[in-house]
Amino acid sequence: MTEGAGVRAGELPDDLTAAEAGMWQAFRNGSVYDLSSGDPVVDDPHGGHPWGEERTVRARIVCWLLLDGPPALAGRVSSLKLAGVLISGSLDLAGGTVMPYVEMRQCRFEQDVLLPEARFTTVRMVDCSVPRLEAARVQTEGDLHLPRCRFHRGIRLTDAQIGTDLMLNQAIVHRDRSGRSIAADGLTVGQDLQAELLESHGELSLRAATIGVSLSLRGARLANPYERLALNAPQLTVERSLYLTPAGVGAQAMSGMTPARGTRIQRFACEGGIRLDDGRFGDAVDFERARFTLTDDQELSLRRVQTPELRFLGERPARGRVVLSGAKIVNLMDRADAWPGPGRLHMGGFSYENLVPRGPFPLAERLDWVAAATAEYNPEPYERLAAVLRAGGEDEDAREVLLAKQRRHRESLPPAAKLWGYAQDWTVAYGYRPARAAVWMAVLWAAGSLAFAQAGHPPLKRGEHPEWNPTLFTLDLLLPVIDLGQVGFWQLRGGWQWLAAAMILLGWVLATTVAAGATRLLRRN
Repeated sequence: MTEGAGVRAGELPDDLTAAEAGMWQAFRNGSVYDLSSGDPVVDDPHGGHPWGEERTVRARIVCWLLLDGPPALAGRVSSLKLAGVLISGSLDLAGGTVMPYVEMRQCRFEQDVLLPEARFTTVRMVDCSVPRLEAARVQTEGDLHLPRCRFHRGIRLTDAQIGTDLMLNQAIVHRDRSGRSIAADGLTVGQDLQAELLESHGELSLRAATIGVSLSLRGARLANPYERLALNAPQLTVERSLYLTPAGVGAQAMSGMTPARGTRIQRFACEGGIRLDDGRFGDAVDFERARFTLTDDQELSLRRVQTPELRFLGERPARGRVVLSGAKIVNLMDRADAWPGPGRLHMGGFSYENLVPRGPFPLAERLDWVAAATAEYNPEPYERLAAVLRAGGEDEDAREVLLAKQRRHRESLPPAAKLWGYAQDWTVAYGYRPARAAVWMAVLWAAGSLAFAQAGHPPLKRGEHPEWNPTLFTLDLLLPVIDLGQVGFWQLRGGWQWLAAAMILLGWVLATTVAAGATRLLRRN
């Protein structure tokens, strides 16, 4: 019987093998067609034990069933459900429309699975061994599930459209000839993309992908030591959260749940750079306990990322850079020991509204954090930190930050200006501690009064001078603008002239810095 003849009537084609005939009848019945032996070693699709003809069906017959299969038996719904089956040849459904439900468990594929531009309702391939999945622009109304599968030459899901969930939990994906493990640029997922405990050997590419709910890489291990990036996802849009956090390992661990006490956990670990530039995340980006292994030229790049909350709670990377330039965050949740050291943190244009430290993060360490991000003087990170502290009611800490900014600026000045800066710092802390000016004023007033009490002070004009008062004379020198009627009537000579000039100069310096401090206070209020 030729292919197609009698199929509409439900007749069995003549050229089917025994295994294929059983699959044909199971398809019409909508039941699971299981060719497993019962021996877990023999049935392991990733093992080396050979499977014979009794477990083999041709990919051409599978395609025939899915694209133009026989009608279901009365009262049944036709579907392809295979377990423990070896599929020989290339499963090529490119451009086809597949209406039956498809589920394959612990199956082996001899050649690539080709699904470009195909349309499905739901496809589930669980714990299968696949040379390569080629599924660019594939469309599903429901799920695409690929958990625990092993792909020896990568997955291509470029511009794919998944109606509900895409699942890659515990999958192992090796790189293709271009160095990518999963190429999913332009991917659209209606709900969740779950890739928990995923092992990716190559570049995981999600450029301009859109995820309708959350993207979970809990416990995943991404390794691409050959190139710069292990996760390449610029312009990624996730409506809820991106999780690069630990996952529970074992049967008792539930996907997406906080591991129960006593559950063995596996951290998210990345060997290679991460690029999330220009990403948009509706709830949070979570790096709790994440581990990054970077080379000197690799980055954890979050340039221009926008999210309500960034949880930067991973391990401090020993090498590489963390780049937050242009990112916009509402709540920054972090730990002091999560950030890299000087020269390896870049925060130009990084804005955040609230600081939520996890554990102790004293102001001195927060200032070191800002200094680490500014190899050359840049006022912006200091001003941002001061504004956030001031908004939280921590005015004293905000003043300390602005004082640190002035001190950092001083180091970039020429020698003369630097010397003047030191004088400003020692006297009134650049005006951020105006009370210190009163102390200096009192000290200078007392010292000057004692000194001028010993000074010779012949009058300039006899009979036209007030009574000599060294205390008022010193105060008149120190207070600019205000005239107490003492200066200008006495003739000082030698060192006393120089002392008087120094008092006038110090008075102007103190007055100027006090005025600057008052101006800053009024501006803050």
